[in-house]
Amino acid sequence: MVALDLFLIPFALWAALSLRYGELFTDFNRAALAFVGLVAFTILVFVRLGLYRAVMRFLGWKAFEQIAMGVAGSTLVLLAILLLHPQAELPRSTFVIYGLLLFVLVGGSRFLARRVLGAVPGSKGRERVAIYGAGASGQQVVGMLSKGTDYEPVVFLDDAEDLHGREIDGLRVVDPKKPGLTLLLERLGVQSILLSVPSADAATRRSILNFLEPLPFHVRTVPGIEDILSGKATLDQVREVDIEDLLGREPVPPRPELLGKCIVGKTVLVTGAGGSIGSELCRQVVDQGAARLILFELSEFGLYQIDQELRRIPAVANGPVELIAALGSVLGERRLARLFDRFTVDTVYHAAAYKHVPLVEHNPIEGLSNNALGTLSVARVAANAGVTNFVLISTDKAVRPTNVMGASKRLAEMALQALQPEYPDTTFCMVRFGNVLGSSGSVVPLFRRQIAGGGPVTVTHQEITRYFMTIPEAVQLVIQAGSMGEGGDVFVLDMGEPVKIAHLARRMIHLSGLEVRDEENPDGDIEITYTGLRPGEKLYEELLIGEAVNGTEHPRIMRASEDCLTWRTFDKAISRLQRDMERSDLPAVRAQLAELVSGYQAHARIEDHCWKE
Repeated sequence: MVALDLFLIPFALWAALSLRYGELFTDFNRAALAFVGLVAFTILVFVRLGLYRAVMRFLGWKAFEQIAMGVAGSTLVLLAILLLHPQAELPRSTFVIYGLLLFVLVGGSRFLARRVLGAVPGSKGRERVAIYGAGASGQQVVGMLSKGTDYEPVVFLDDAEDLHGREIDGLRVVDPKKPGLTLLLERLGVQSILLSVPSADAATRRSILNFLEPLPFHVRTVPGIEDILSGKATLDQVREVDIEDLLGREPVPPRPELLGKCIVGKTVLVTGAGGSIGSELCRQVVDQGAARLILFELSEFGLYQIDQELRRIPAVANGPVELIAALGSVLGERRLARLFDRFTVDTVYHAAAYKHVPLVEHNPIEGLSNNALGTLSVARVAANAGVTNFVLISTDKAVRPTNVMGASKRLAEMALQALQPEYPDTTFCMVRFGNVLGSSGSVVPLFRRQIAGGGPVTVTHQEITRYFMTIPEAVQLVIQAGSMGEGGDVFVLDMGEPVKIAHLARRMIHLSGLEVRDEENPDGDIEITYTGLRPGEKLYEELLIGEAVNGTEHPRIMRASEDCLTWRTFDKAISRLQRDMERSDLPAVRAQLAELVSGYQAHARIEDHCWKE
């Protein structure tokens, strides 16, 4: 670029003089000082401003500001030469024409170089996209995507009226509510719409998605502002719309004193540390500043993953949080006792459980052993070791269960309620909530895979509904609820409004730029098929067994009052159940569950793989 500027600078001066005189300027002897001095000084200014260090492919508007500064400096030098060297007899107005010409020539050469070098191999096959959001983040997205090989931004969509009809970074800004928007985008060859409003709240994002859903374009998004600020993602990492954007709600700010009460400066043990809920519990325990965190997990792979993730966090890698990764089963009381003896544990979050309804229905003895007897084992060992707080992660499926998984979790709740009077120094409580988005058993990743594969999308029943909550919000509420426990409490989380799974499937298909194929639209892209309720599955989930529920100091946490058994009664019943389980006497096990668990309704037939009538 230096060689090019060595030509452009004197050419701009010659052209300015020619324009000023109205004929080609040829008296170079008279203007020799102006030519030589101007070229030398301008090159030095450009070097000083760093114009020759810029990579042409990634040249931004900042570089054009620097060019303008350099041209302004060069123009002032020319004016000084004209004033201080009158014998040259050059018109003083030449400097104005020279400045304009030099900016056009130098700026134009850089712009042309950027366009030529920016035309990277494979760019012709790029996907043409509309960017929803013409703010700072949208402009950054355009800049980054334009340099890549995957996407070609062609237009902005934005609600701001003052931007409509204007151009930003060479792209026109269009009102998304404009009539004929679909036709306009199709004429531009748009294939996808990228949502680039990372700082928008949940309600705003949901409103935008509701508007975009009927359009025949694949809707995707850039990461949220939290992920960008934390370094977890960059603006150009295009991804599918998070289901949280559809179903999420504005989180209630947490109560710091409740978040930290059972964690700050304490030794915390999390069972099921490698699972969806357990791993998020571990992250938040580290964030809250525990002195020591014990990861207890049966799966070696799951334990390795969460251990490695947490060790990359500065609080663990360099500082105050000591991390202990412990393999073991919740049924292994000796292993648990050694851990509790070795480390003085203050708080236990018991997240370990088998939670997939059909799997537990097909493996009932293992599900009951892990979920019910395992909880009892961990609770007794913890209480005998002097643990202060014990928090059980429960489920809405424990309420009037129609499956073994739900019954096993209700037994786990009953175990803690029965143990509470026996161990008054340990505060037992349980937190009951519904489905979490993004967990290993969530329908969302399943639907996404089915849509990507061309369908069909499978839903068990047209009317089936579920409550949904994001994992971080659920865990935050679990921690706060645990801090409010007084002994034997059953806390219930406000899950918001229930969601029809069939409606969720339709929305995910639409946001993929596809149409549902059904009787009304036989030419659609993806069919939804209804497979029938699985063994033990309910149409509707409940959160409360009775009607007695009271508010707490947190607006999304309620305390339920439910009947419970004495330890003596429960111990006898669970011992009988255990004997039947050891004999694999499934009819007797089902009878015991029906007697013990309020509202339990067993499936019509035994689903155990090994059972023979």
